[in-house]
Amino acid sequence: MSLSSERLAKTVEKCVLEAPVVDIHTHLYSSSFGDLLLRGIDELLTYHYLIAETLRCIPMKPKEYYAMGKEEQADLIWKTLFLERSPVSEACRGVVTTLQEYGLDTSSRDLDSYRRFFSNISVEEHVDLAFKKANLEAVVMTNDPFDPVESSRWEEGAERDPRFLAALRLDPLLNTWTSAVPILKERGYDVAEDFSGKTVSEVRRFLEYWRKKMEPVYLAVSLPPEFTYPDTSPRGRLLEDVILPFCKETGLPFAPMIGVKKLINPELRLAGDSVGKSCIGAVEQLCLRNPEVRFLVSILSRENQHELAVAARKFSNLKVFGCWWFLNNPSLVEEITTMRMELLGLSFIPQHSDARVLDQVVYKWKHSKEIITKVLVRKYQDLMATGWTLGEDEIKRDVNSLFYGNVKDALNLA
Repeated sequence: MSLSSERLAKTVEKCVLEAPVVDIHTHLYSSSFGDLLLRGIDELLTYHYLIAETLRCIPMKPKEYYAMGKEEQADLIWKTLFLERSPVSEACRGVVTTLQEYGLDTSSRDLDSYRRFFSNISVEEHVDLAFKKANLEAVVMTNDPFDPVESSRWEEGAERDPRFLAALRLDPLLNTWTSAVPILKERGYDVAEDFSGKTVSEVRRFLEYWRKKMEPVYLAVSLPPEFTYPDTSPRGRLLEDVILPFCKETGLPFAPMIGVKKLINPELRLAGDSVGKSCIGAVEQLCLRNPEVRFLVSILSRENQHELAVAARKFSNLKVFGCWWFLNNPSLVEEITTMRMELLGLSFIPQHSDARVLDQVVYKWKHSKEIITKVLVRKYQDLMATGWTLGEDEIKRDVNSLFYGNVKDALNLA
């Protein structure tokens, strides 16, 4: 049955609200990973976006801030950004949205009462609550085998919540090869910085070991704006001789996330990273030269988004996903999602949360779904103006593709 124009908006809103989500990129962990899973109000408040925003507003050096304890840091950020100013930035608004979604009284501005709420909920209850509020079916973690703390948890064989899928992160391997070599050697891999001897086969053995250990759904790396392909650097050699053949053989997608300028202000630590424009020609060459490899690509710079969407029109093995990091702001999400829909139809993954704190999935998916609903309503209105008819079942089909169908197809999930 065809919808009337009057019913359209409410139908789209209902379908989007009810759509389960597979979050293709997060920095979360299953509860079995212990304190690696960040959660609660103090973690929300001390998220690196809010650290950078706070230190813009007060005469405090980053070194002084980081010398404080977690609760003292959170108190300072709450006072600076929520009490002395209105919390209008997206990162601040996200905290307030999360509190509201959990049923807390945001008008009270009572930080102690919010802390009591989180302290009275177990980690398992907390995970279930966040998943329910965001309507999450599953999330993909970011898993670094070079991290000694995380790798020890994997080696210990901690039982993993099946809703938390792994992604094998390769940043140390591809971005800091000279530092990765001694770590690999210490773990028993016969590698050499100049790639002599068994280096290629040994790195391949390292990947296979962690593939079996983690069962990842894709391989991932965060890359700088100057990334190019092909090239003769260690990164280029590893890609050409190890990573891409490994993806081809195993069927695992490769997810380069491009455009990060690391630590332009080192004193800010994680809050000190920035963004730069990237070369989409490198993505095109990856897709052209490796047609049997599936690429999941997110680019950090706004200026690259149109060229990336055009590239995706040319290569069926390229799946664009999300509005990453500094792009995850409502005005940009709306602009980018609209442009992608106009160029790619429904054949992209509109969003991921990039959540580092469990509770961030609540506000990031609420805010994103509101924006994606607006874009869809406008596009359906344009379509209906031509005389095309739409039924609720067709809208539900489209919405489900965007929020989980396209992810499952890209990752070969059941």
